[in-house]
Amino acid sequence: MDKPFKRNISATGDISFSTLTVTEPSDYAAGIPGIKAALEHVSKESGLFRSIKTLSQMNQKEGFDCPGCAWPDPEKPSKLGEYCENGAKAIAEETTFERVDREFFKKHSVEEISTWTDYQIGKSGRITEPFILRPGSVHYEPIDWEDAFKVIAKNLHMLHSPDEAIFYTSGRSSNEAAFLYGLFIRAFGTNNMPDCSNMCHESSGVALTETLGIGKGSVVLDDFPEAEVVVIIGQNPGTNHPRMLSALQKCKENGGKIITINPLSESGLNRFKNPQEVSGILGKGTTLTDIFLQVKINQDVSLLKLIMKRLAGRHKNGEKVFDGEFISEKTHGFHELLKDLEGYDENQLLQLCGVDSNQIEATVELLAKKSKIIICWAMGLTQHKNGVENIKECVNLLLLKGSIGKKGAGTCPVRGHSNVQGDRSVGIMHHVSEPLNKSLHNVFGFEPPNKEGLDTVNAIQAMYEGEAKVFVALGGNFVSAASDTAYTAQALENCDLTVSVSTKLNRTHLTAGKTALILPTLGRTEQDKERFVTVENSMGKVHQSKGRLQPASEYLKSEPEIVGSIADSYFGGNSTIDWKTLGSDYDLIREKISEVLSGYKDYSQRSKGSGFYLNNNAREGDFSKLPGGKAQFSICGLPSHNLEEDDFVLMTVRSHDQFNTTIYGMNDRYRGIYGERRVVFMNPDDMTNRQFAPQQVVDLVSNYDGKERRAKKFKLIPYNIPSGNLCAYFPETNVLVPINLYADKSNTPVSKSVIVKIDAKPYG
Repeated sequence: MDKPFKRNISATGDISFSTLTVTEPSDYAAGIPGIKAALEHVSKESGLFRSIKTLSQMNQKEGFDCPGCAWPDPEKPSKLGEYCENGAKAIAEETTFERVDREFFKKHSVEEISTWTDYQIGKSGRITEPFILRPGSVHYEPIDWEDAFKVIAKNLHMLHSPDEAIFYTSGRSSNEAAFLYGLFIRAFGTNNMPDCSNMCHESSGVALTETLGIGKGSVVLDDFPEAEVVVIIGQNPGTNHPRMLSALQKCKENGGKIITINPLSESGLNRFKNPQEVSGILGKGTTLTDIFLQVKINQDVSLLKLIMKRLAGRHKNGEKVFDGEFISEKTHGFHELLKDLEGYDENQLLQLCGVDSNQIEATVELLAKKSKIIICWAMGLTQHKNGVENIKECVNLLLLKGSIGKKGAGTCPVRGHSNVQGDRSVGIMHHVSEPLNKSLHNVFGFEPPNKEGLDTVNAIQAMYEGEAKVFVALGGNFVSAASDTAYTAQALENCDLTVSVSTKLNRTHLTAGKTALILPTLGRTEQDKERFVTVENSMGKVHQSKGRLQPASEYLKSEPEIVGSIADSYFGGNSTIDWKTLGSDYDLIREKISEVLSGYKDYSQRSKGSGFYLNNNAREGDFSKLPGGKAQFSICGLPSHNLEEDDFVLMTVRSHDQFNTTIYGMNDRYRGIYGERRVVFMNPDDMTNRQFAPQQVVDLVSNYDGKERRAKKFKLIPYNIPSGNLCAYFPETNVLVPINLYADKSNTPVSKSVIVKIDAKPYG
């Protein structure tokens, strides 16, 4: 009997080395090198003049929203341009002259392309028309749009249950596309809507909802100049959210102080040379961090407990370090928190966090006298087993200081993709919301499913076990973004059909189901028949985005059009919803959003210009929806890793030439790495003690539940990182993150605290 056909696909690509150059890390961010790097990228990909004209429209009120991070735009964007180096790189990627067309796929099989690096795959270019990979084939071939929609409809109709389908959403999608997508999925009959939030800020959403009553941050951009203290914890804004540095600069200019808590000292938080100012070009720039607390990986709770314990000691001695009136009127659990802090030994906490005691005392001295405090965080807090408690401990500190619901103070989870928060706001979630279901029923006349759906981790497991057979992705590079790369790749390959709505080629198109479709869509920069879409930034403001460039191909469709056509093909006229019309009429989609969801009244009109803020109870100091009508203090435990003698704790990070899984280049200028990504940063004393040499080649190995996972061929780089800790880039090291190890309550993969061993034996 013949074996079933299986493509010979590499889930990780080429692991050979390029030429590596290592220099001293940069001591500042942006400035002339940032301008130079941005211009080099845009000139190479899409031409200097064309790119500069495009960039002048990015993050402007009548222009388009950056497809990168979700940092908000100022009320009066700079005439010089409201974008950063990595925003320019994102535009270069989207507006590239390179094309993935039918000749490309004739020449290259998916087996061949899978052996390329993610960088090489991404540089292939824009996808020009729909393509299908048929069973038994290793070459994508063109397919007509209508035929592609029929393939999807046929496979969905063949399922025994709607729950055998998975519908993933990337944070790049617009509110209009996401709402229509969620509407179709519920009308289809499932809540299987994993999204990129599951892999990043789900821990934030859970923690903030339970403590403050809303899963979003409470600050706006204008709070930063008013803040007395901004705490940056588990975040690297210089690389991941560069425009945030301007907000921090304004805080410093107004006398504010910045505390940075991170295992690595990052250039962007040391000094910022603002490229929009003469002093940023010719001068020394602005020193940002006043106190740097170099905490060990995932020991943030230990550090925060020690800070709060010392503040509590001053409170006990009669100092007014806490906001007693706020605590009494607005919170619950204060005395329980103090009792919990009393049970910890200061020396133990100090040893666990690894931070100098004098630096901690300087932090306590500063915080004791201030009340307008903002705490900002990102994946460095969320992607741990105790990710939810990491955020809750931050909330504890803010509640003690009364730093919620006032100007210049509050929570600031910094979202990593341009509309990941908006997607969730308009209904992309695997949880069941009874109010949403009721509203959808009233407006559209069908009964949405009331069974909880699958999040990202559970969706991967369902596909791997054959319990889910169709996977549809509205954007994103799922296999490279998710944990346990080999497992995730196999899960996708087990599907009968995988569908990717994409602008560019990525690795997920290669780890394909038995049948696979690539449906090419418009980018943010491109004209969409004079229509505009809307997005929500990291601080809850909704605004329009309208592309100006000619589309990369005449065969591209917008995301709403694609979703509407899939739904129309599936229902075949047997629906009370006119899917085709909804997919083409964005004003109608926004009208339906305003009928279904609160806070979106006069949606189309209000989203123009600078846009509008959605309701935020924490920003108003209103906790009436929580138990007792009060914000909740939390009792959090210490993290536990149970390390063996030769174990290290590894965190995965981005390079400066990267946004999420998109690799712009092979350099990490801020950390002094050029020409290579397969590197691992290690404490110099740890290297000496284990007799490792700089640039020695090793494997990184994780062992969970008796299963070995191996990331092969990395070069060791001596670096200023706490002893016992390692740092390396993703997605190259995602292979080490086990699929079944994730944060309690949020199920976010533990990509920032993976226990590994270093194996040098394969290389002598």
